[in-house]
Amino acid sequence: MTIRPIRYLGDPVLRLPTRRVRRVNSDIQLLVTDMIESMYATNGVGLAAPQIGISLKLVVIGMPDENPFALINPEITKREGTRVVSEGCLSVPGYSGSVTRSERVTVRALSAKGERVHITSENDLLAQALEHETDHVNGLLYVDHLNVASDIRYMHPRGDDQSDDEDMEELDDNLVEKSNRE
Repeated sequence: MTIRPIRYLGDPVLRLPTRRVRRVNSDIQLLVTDMIESMYATNGVGLAAPQIGISLKLVVIGMPDENPFALINPEITKREGTRVVSEGCLSVPGYSGSVTRSERVTVRALSAKGERVHITSENDLLAQALEHETDHVNGLLYVDHLNVASDIRYMHPRGDDQSDDEDMEELDDNLVEKSNRE
């Protein structure tokens, strides 16, 4: 097991198209184990492969007091309703923002054993994580769902060399790009 470093907002790998996992084999299972360890080492409830620099459609989720699991090639097949939730991300550490997410989410994927799975969750952290992590494998981050930079809040020091001003500049650039696309 290896704890892998998390990639931060601004790293191009977070925006690259990801590849489908063609075969669930021992390499993928080892990657799942590493991702779960990395997620827990950074106090996350979810982690997507692009966040550790790997452009594959693979996510892991670990809800409090439940066993963690992997979703390989996750696809959201149904969304219902909307709700506003406070959200953060391991790739944007120290910040959180209010984003609109679905009330009910259904995802289909493969498990770490290669079995087909369908997961439906409603109005809870799992529903939020399913959307959040699936966004990652599609090149999106929660900051892409913010309307203005003022929707994001700085929560605590990150412990790295990047300054808060650089972080806010990156977030502002993302919001400008978003408004230019719309």
